Amino acid sequence: MSGTKRNADSNGCNGTEKDAPPPTKKMSDGGNATTSDDAVTNEQSSKKNDSLTSKDYYFDSYSHHGIHEEMLKDQVRTRTYQLAILNNKHLFEGKIILDVGCGTGILSMFAVQAGAAHVYGVDCSGIIESAKRIVKDNGMEDKITLIKGKIEEIDLPVKEVDIIVSEWMGYFLLYESMLNTVLHARDKWLKPGGVIFPDKAVMYISALEDEQMKFERIDFWENVYGFNMSVLKEAALKEPVVDIVDPKHIVTSADHILNIDLNTCTEKDLSFSSPFRIQAERSDYVHAFVAYFECAFTNIHKPLGFSTSPQSKYTHWKQTIFYLSEPMTVCEGEEITGTITCKPNVGNVRDLDIELDVKFDGSRSKVDTHIEYRLRILLALLLGVWFKLYGGRQIFIYRATTRLKSREQHLALKHAYTCWLLDKNQVTILAQASLSRQRL
Repeated sequence: MSGTKRNADSNGCNGTEKDAPPPTKKMSDGGNATTSDDAVTNEQSSKKNDSLTSKDYYFDSYSHHGIHEEMLKDQVRTRTYQLAILNNKHLFEGKIILDVGCGTGILSMFAVQAGAAHVYGVDCSGIIESAKRIVKDNGMEDKITLIKGKIEEIDLPVKEVDIIVSEWMGYFLLYESMLNTVLHARDKWLKPGGVIFPDKAVMYISALEDEQMKFERIDFWENVYGFNMSVLKEAALKEPVVDIVDPKHIVTSADHILNIDLNTCTEKDLSFSSPFRIQAERSDYVHAFVAYFECAFTNIHKPLGFSTSPQSKYTHWKQTIFYLSEPMTVCEGEEITGTITCKPNVGNVRDLDIELDVKFDGSRSKVDTHIEYRLRILLALLLGVWFKLYGGRQIFIYRATTRLKSREQHLALKHAYTCWLLDKNQVTILAQASLSRQRL
């Protein structure tokens, strides 16, 4: 059985236009033939886009409403923030608040409802223009000031703030490195005795049986229509998978690998190497390790928090899966020990380089292995991507963040992400996001 659940509420995706013009006749959005200059411009734009990475697209990705819709509809996330703020009005009344990465302004508006004197919301993406209209439409423009820019580069109209609110967590807790920005804001503006929402986070690791999905995602490359494509298996193995793990497939206990206190931690603490020791709770096979996290608001009247564990209610963070090259055979009561190391990628600090050292000396199998991973979620899978077709006509593949109802939808979405540019009878692959390895 698979170690992942297939969830409902998928909106699917849009495909190419049925009546596309012939490849020799390049068309603009309005249906007019483009000039040779237009073709050169489009070709240059295409080459430029091909060279961009998730580092370049990071802020632009949060300009699209789809990614904010996914986060706002995450009731565990949004409702916990709402309760933490509105149930602690005594902390907010008459206070100055800083909302780091304010997005649509939802946390800023919660703070105003809680009685804040003024809220400064900062975001570097284009969504802040929509947030300004949202704030105005809700009659809070005199209480909320929105600033577009990077926290590290802007100046606030005030010297200090009483509270910092931020939804900074990424996949594997630290992906996207936004916590660094929150710490910068803390050191620059938070007054002594000020409060951070949330202020604690803990990450855990455990092991799971995931034979079916490992075969579909990793071992698949060993025999592709009779051909050996194992070189891609090696690449697939190094990419962690963000997906929902069925709690029935958890084989071992869990151990914490990172404990963060936002009141005192530093940027250096976010690069870590932690030993772990987990015990098999039944006799089974281990195909992968899974990591998840918990966040808490502890500096409030009644501490509050949420978990992204497989046993908890769905969140858009899901869980992060690290596949092993070979499965382990474990018996109930046996222990797996190891070390997990994490640090920002040198070329793109928003990506993470993760290493696993695993040792197991069981009665049925013995393992001593080292595997290196790189967590780099393709932005095409996060919010959808615009692709140029025939020089100007566009395809929009939308809402890849939605969860899939069935394997058929998964395969359909996988193939939809292979976009083709037909030009002078030549086929060029523009982009192919591998949903077989990262099903978001």
